[in-house]
Amino acid sequence: MPFLELRGGRVEFLEQGSGEPVILLHSSGSTSAQWRSLIESLRERYRVLAPDFYGCGATGRWLGESFTLADEAGIVSALLRKAGGRAHLVGHSYGGTVALHFARRYSHAVRSLTLIEPVAFHVLREDDAFNAAAFGEILAVAERLRRAFRDGDLQGGMARFVDYWSGPGAWARIPVEKRPALAACLEKVLLEFQATFEEPTRLQDFWALFMPTLLLQGSASPLPARHIATQLSRVLPDVRMEVVEGAGHMLPLTHGERVNALIAAHLERARESMPLEDAA
Repeated sequence: MPFLELRGGRVEFLEQGSGEPVILLHSSGSTSAQWRSLIESLRERYRVLAPDFYGCGATGRWLGESFTLADEAGIVSALLRKAGGRAHLVGHSYGGTVALHFARRYSHAVRSLTLIEPVAFHVLREDDAFNAAAFGEILAVAERLRRAFRDGDLQGGMARFVDYWSGPGAWARIPVEKRPALAACLEKVLLEFQATFEEPTRLQDFWALFMPTLLLQGSASPLPARHIATQLSRVLPDVRMEVVEGAGHMLPLTHGERVNALIAAHLERARESMPLEDAA
């Protein structure tokens, strides 16, 4: 895999195709490999780049004393410098939250956004009865994971995480030989929870994201993910929301054909809406 030297470490990424850059940002506990089918469908028309976040896949763990969304978004900045110009961003779950963060800070560099259930838990902090139950639910999940980590029960903690997002029994269906590598991700997952809880951005701050945005949601996803998607759909000025019936939070994997088709169509619509000088 190609790699970047960033903050004294090595960040690896997949790269295929040519054309306008599209950067794909994976979910918590996953890697760039989750995008292989989407890369296959896009590479004929786009230059697709998909990094492994810190502590995921082939990228080294985070070595700083603190950790924020801005630190992870630094990977997106580095890939944009490599690709040149502006890019389309596609993010799932935690990757969608990183994409949102980057787009708010560097909107001039983003041609379009695709957000697949971004876990921007910070927007649920706001004092609103609509958000209270959802925020309480995800806080309880994070606390159970922290307790498991403190007790040294990495597999138990990761099992709770996987079953929450993918449904009861999902961890049991993972081959036993693959579980230790997933369990080793628990420390980074907790850093990601911390970053999304403590991010100071408010919901209203996203109103200025004028790039074409596709917001994808599964009809059967956990309450916090559905509430965040609903809230974002109310403030993003140029948003198209699609609900994939029967899908849960991991819809890029469980409903890949449908999700990939929606993303490809959104990228084409974004290309058609660009000023001629940008599309050239």
